[in-house]
Amino acid sequence: MTAPYSDAEVADLARRLLDHSLPKAQWTHAAHLTATMRLVRTRDDDLERDMPRIIQTYNEAVGGVNDDHNGYHETITQAYLAAIRAFVAALPAGIGDGEASARLLATPMGDKAWPLGFWSRERLFSVAARRGWVEPDLKPLEAPVSLPA
Repeated sequence: MTAPYSDAEVADLARRLLDHSLPKAQWTHAAHLTATMRLVRTRDDDLERDMPRIIQTYNEAVGGVNDDHNGYHETITQAYLAAIRAFVAALPAGIGDGEASARLLATPMGDKAWPLGFWSRERLFSVAARRGWVEPDLKPLEAPVSLPA
């Protein structure tokens, strides 16, 4: 398995997300997952609370909007965060960020359609799901989801 990112590139990706210097074109699905994994591995406390603001401010900094149809999506973010947290907890000791990213991207989460195994398209892409947590309507998530306070 070839890692799409080196350990240093993973750290840099998360840093550039946080300081808003990551070009919008580089904010891909793989980058979303990899940056989230890095944040879980390095600063997991209160990410359910912090991730919304991290993503919203990044979106705004690169010219995006966070409204009822674009930008930040609460249900998707919290679902991936819970699943990535469970993934990280199961990693063998000593795995670097680059290898961990390659393993993460090789899971079903690496497919952007992953949430649609749990939510119907109508429910997942509703305004309610974008603004707040909406329970899956097809099947429960494998990993428990902690809701933001």
